[in-house]
Amino acid sequence: MFRATVGGERHCFPSLAVLMAEATPLRSGDQLAGLAADSQARRVAAQWALADLPLTEFLTTAVVPYEADEVTRLIQDTHDAAAFAPVRHLTVGGFREWLLSDAATTEALAALAPGLIPEMVAATSKLCRLQDLMVAASRAQVVTRFRGTIGLPGRLSTRLQPNHPADDPRGIAASVLDGLLLGSGDACIGVNPATDSPERTHALLSLLDEVRQTLAIPTQTCVLAHVTTTMELMRRGSPVDLVFQSIAGTEAANAGFGITLSLLDEAHAAITERHPGLHAMYFETGQGSALSSGAHHGVDQQTLEARAYAVARCYRPLLVNTVVGFIGPEYLFDGKQITRAGLEDHFCGKLLGLPMGADVCYTNHAEADQDDADALLALLAAAGINFVMGVPGADDIMLGYQSTSFHDALAMRELLGRRPAPEFEAWLGEQGLLDQAGRVRPPGGPARLSQRFQSLLAAA
Repeated sequence: MFRATVGGERHCFPSLAVLMAEATPLRSGDQLAGLAADSQARRVAAQWALADLPLTEFLTTAVVPYEADEVTRLIQDTHDAAAFAPVRHLTVGGFREWLLSDAATTEALAALAPGLIPEMVAATSKLCRLQDLMVAASRAQVVTRFRGTIGLPGRLSTRLQPNHPADDPRGIAASVLDGLLLGSGDACIGVNPATDSPERTHALLSLLDEVRQTLAIPTQTCVLAHVTTTMELMRRGSPVDLVFQSIAGTEAANAGFGITLSLLDEAHAAITERHPGLHAMYFETGQGSALSSGAHHGVDQQTLEARAYAVARCYRPLLVNTVVGFIGPEYLFDGKQITRAGLEDHFCGKLLGLPMGADVCYTNHAEADQDDADALLALLAAAGINFVMGVPGADDIMLGYQSTSFHDALAMRELLGRRPAPEFEAWLGEQGLLDQAGRVRPPGGPARLSQRFQSLLAAA
């Protein structure tokens, strides 16, 4: 039992899961699940009690039972006690203060990451203002490498997302060209296939790999098919750079995605054998996935999102992408809730040692618009996000949602002085796509890149 007295009223919280849920800033998903505090006074009382909670409480009390959930077992069994030692004496509130102090350097945060478990950072985020989330996350730098180097200070990468509702090769190739001319694609060129058939996935992998090799682009390609489809295609010899999978924060929610930790172990082993020494896994997450599959165990959606990051970090991923707002207003109702969730996710992922990116997005029936997306994109870029999405016109015509465009990423690079990954930046210069100040500028007339692309479009 956890207690706090606020305004002369005594509040009791029967479990750690209840305390965490009621301390969470308001969001529609927790209301839908019946987990949210029923008043702002109750929420403040929960935050007060949470602030006084020792961090060590999370090592002895699980929000999802150890014996019933393999994600909990993963979290507890892989905890690094030595890395945790410098902050072991702190409460949740004390840890927030430490994160905002001069002691929380980039080096200190990197050393601490293996000692933190998801519930610790989720609890801390619930006490933070938006600027707290940004300042702390900006100090945590996570660098990963494949053909390019992602996450270096002063850099902002993009995933070029050239989706097409019929997986039409010419349509995809045209979108790839559009993105490359606008400096997008250094994190990866990744297609969400309209169907998950091995034959279609192989065709798309082959198309993207041909584009990459023909143009000698220092990036990675990915078709975001189910992990089992990708594993089968690796056995057949398809050109697989990255293994993709959506993941969640409970065993039951992952079962809804058709995965287990042992399956991810197998996939990681296979891709590591193919690309030894490189980061070659790509994960996507999103607040609300466990609730939407009835697998939340009475735990709030933000805490479960952080638990998904514990799954991701076991596999040394190149990219982790929180798809903020994609599931819909049932889980994040409006621009305010989406903004808060995006900054929470970035904060939690970075503190846990992950190379975090974000799909700053919303569905067309959410109470949000492109102004909300612009604001969150700017906040995340200022906070040091590793990568964001580049979608033609910010409108994904296959998935049917609103995201961020190639031009949006260019605006953030110019506004905040961010640059692409160094290898990709050098390639852009070779293509004549950088001006004398080093800014990405598409050519006014036919470019060498456009001319070389014609043969690829004709072949497609």
